[in-house]
Amino acid sequence: MAKRQFKSESKRLLELMINSIYTHKEIFLRELISNASDAIDKLCYIALTDDKVGLARDDFKINIVADKDKRTLTISDNGVGMTASELESNLGVIARSGSLQFKKEMDENAADKAADNASDLDIIGQFGVGFYSAFMVAKKVTVISRAYGDSGDGENNASKWVSSGADGYSITACKKDTPGTEIIIDIKEDTDDEKYSKYLEEYTLTNLVKKYSDYVRWPIFMDVTKSRQIETDEKDKDGNNKKEWEDYIETEVINSRVPIWQRPKSEVSDDECAEFYKEKFLDQADPVAVIRVSAEGLVSYNAMLFIPSVAPYDYFTREFKAGLQLYSSGIMIMEHCSDILPEHFRFVRGVVDSQDFSLNISRELLQHDRQLKVISTNIEKKIKTELKKLMDDDIEKYETFYKAFGIQLKYGIANGYGMNRDLLADLIMFYSSKAEKPIPLAEYVKNMPEEQKYIYFASGESISLLDKLPQAEQVRDKGYEILYLTDDIDEFVVKVLGKFEEKEFRSVNDSDLGYENEEEKKEIEQQETDNKDLLEFVKESLDGKVAAVRLSGKLKSHPVCLTTQGEITLEMERYFKSMREHQGAGMFGEMQAERVLELNAEHPSFAALHDAFINNKEKAADFSKLLYGQALLTAGVPLEDPAEFSELLSRLVF
Repeated sequence: MAKRQFKSESKRLLELMINSIYTHKEIFLRELISNASDAIDKLCYIALTDDKVGLARDDFKINIVADKDKRTLTISDNGVGMTASELESNLGVIARSGSLQFKKEMDENAADKAADNASDLDIIGQFGVGFYSAFMVAKKVTVISRAYGDSGDGENNASKWVSSGADGYSITACKKDTPGTEIIIDIKEDTDDEKYSKYLEEYTLTNLVKKYSDYVRWPIFMDVTKSRQIETDEKDKDGNNKKEWEDYIETEVINSRVPIWQRPKSEVSDDECAEFYKEKFLDQADPVAVIRVSAEGLVSYNAMLFIPSVAPYDYFTREFKAGLQLYSSGIMIMEHCSDILPEHFRFVRGVVDSQDFSLNISRELLQHDRQLKVISTNIEKKIKTELKKLMDDDIEKYETFYKAFGIQLKYGIANGYGMNRDLLADLIMFYSSKAEKPIPLAEYVKNMPEEQKYIYFASGESISLLDKLPQAEQVRDKGYEILYLTDDIDEFVVKVLGKFEEKEFRSVNDSDLGYENEEEKKEIEQQETDNKDLLEFVKESLDGKVAAVRLSGKLKSHPVCLTTQGEITLEMERYFKSMREHQGAGMFGEMQAERVLELNAEHPSFAALHDAFINNKEKAADFSKLLYGQALLTAGVPLEDPAEFSELLSRLVF
């Protein structure tokens, strides 16, 4: 038969398909296996009402054969097959899908009993373009097909379609012993940029089937290299026959067929789930929790989600790919779908399988539609519920999880102007001065004495530093628990939360800690009035380093402390500085805290400062700088000039 030309529109589409539509060349195998599965589904459907098919359900299969010498890869099935006219209409006109037409006919017969019995058959291909992905790796594609029920004319009972791409195709008669379709791909020669030979390697083909088509319902057979030990005629020193290993080929099923997430919960043990997770997502540690979802309704889907116990090595890098694996009818359509998983739960791994996904033409991306949003919302609720259950029922496991991913939850609260604070607030933990470990906010509030008004916190670089913070001493003496905030994001989290269970957060640096009586407040105010000139002098001596100098009502045994006024705290200042160093000035600019030096009027150092102010202003100025240096050190802030501080110390002490 003479060579035929694709229609002009089809020719342009084929060129586009080969070069643009598919992101990865390896997708071609998934598409051809999907088409083979569809062909078997069609014949299986016909077999429900036609006894002449002669095949039981267990007889259907897909075969993959690689021939390195001929550089051919063959994918065959014993499905419904195609006539010459169907080859012409389905393969000669790109984007005309025989599977879609069959699906429509099956839907129209939904009221029939046979259609009811076929309800578990799911036609995958609907766009009529997947077949042409083969040309991404093929210099020539040959399709030999015999349609079920078409006995043909002896030697001409089948048809052969051959094409080398956009130049056109030919269809000729040929012989095939049984119904079905055989696709023979002549693999392209290797180039400097692409090693096409890998698609003839057993390892590559097996991995691609496992990756994309592991859960196709029909068995996929392939020749697999095995090793066995055999005896030789050669003797060892003891007179026994020596043994050696030899490779041999065995045809076996390489796909799993039934996904673990589609099996009933009663048939899947916790150990099986853990093993599946570790193998699927390359983790050596068991997950802390497994979430099973089987939803029916407006959107039906199955999901198996895992909450890891250890963060992947690249989790906090740009290279980490978050998202769930998406499947449709046993075919993986996306390996990392981040749109279905909220950013604050990006650590979750797992799979979602639904026949309701709206796929785009390449079956690599999802259309952003209502189904996707419904599933995403439901999954978010399931994850939140599981994490709260884990916190309540097994705090040790939750602590393991939180050590790895607690920072992610905190960022989830701080980002988006606190949009998710109500969802995440009861999942976060902070280090407790009393428990000496991280605790949930609910536990803190539960332990509060009746008279305590606020949730007290202190921010700093380390637990050991905060444990000795001067301004926290009085809060601890009151018997109140303090939450130690040591992550850069912590103060932003507290600011966004504002309160928890109607209890406001209050920094130990705050001028009003909520337990001073009126008499104590008036005494401090009177002392500040009496020492107004001294406080002004100290501020002037520090030459703009502080915004204010005050007498403190929170210091007990320490002479001085450094606090701030306004929105920016010392911890925020450190955070902004770190961002500038890593990302440049940008939006962070030169954001600095307005520092406040607080003096303890009851401490001997204040008496010495006061005496120097009356008798020796130069010495009083040195005292002021020395006290400011002490305040910096106890706050964990580096000295601006360590040499000057050392000289001051020597001059005033010795």
